[in-house]
Formats: sequence, structure tokens, C-alpha cells
Amino acid sequence: MKPEARLDLHGMTAERAHGALNGFIASSYHSGLRLVLIITGKGRAENDFMSGDGGHGILRRSVPHWLSMSPNRQRILQVTPAHRRHGGEGAFYVYLSRQR
Repeated sequence: MKPEARLDLHGMTAERAHGALNGFIASSYHSGLRLVLIITGKGRAENDFMSGDGGHGILRRSVPHWLSMSPNRQRILQVTPAHRRHGGEGAFYVYLSRQR
């Protein structure tokens, strides 16, 4: 499958990214999309080294958690890391369930 839509969160604050993610998932779900791509980026290595988080930025760490929370969790079947051509470690595929 190929992603039907994508959301790029690069450069957003965590608060803004969380709101954008929730709106995007709701809109995609209500539009009947089945696979979307969420791009978080990998984070900046120098900041990650200082924080000791192993090389992943705040959005990279937060997006899976946000997707597992309500109301998103009821709309999502699966979240997996993206293929290199779609962003690799800096992106996720989100498989959406069918509307009920």
C-alpha cells in the first residue's frame, strides 16, 4: 500500500504538533483513508546527545504515545516505522480502521 495522505510535523512545537496530529487523524479517518504517513523527523543529534535520549527528538518520541491515546486509538489499527523512501526512522505509517 502507498500512503494516501501525509502530515509533516517538522519545525512544530509539541503542542502545535499534537493538535495537528489529532486533526489530521480525525479528518483522514472520516474521509475513509486507510494508510497515512506521519513525518516527525529524527530530531537534532546535538540536543538528543545532551538530553541522553538516544538520538530521537521529542516529536519522534511523542507521536506513538499520542496515537495510542483517545480519540486516536479507536481510529487506528496499527502504527509502524516508515520505509526509507518515506522517511525511515523519522516517519510512521498509520493504518486506519474503517468507519463504524
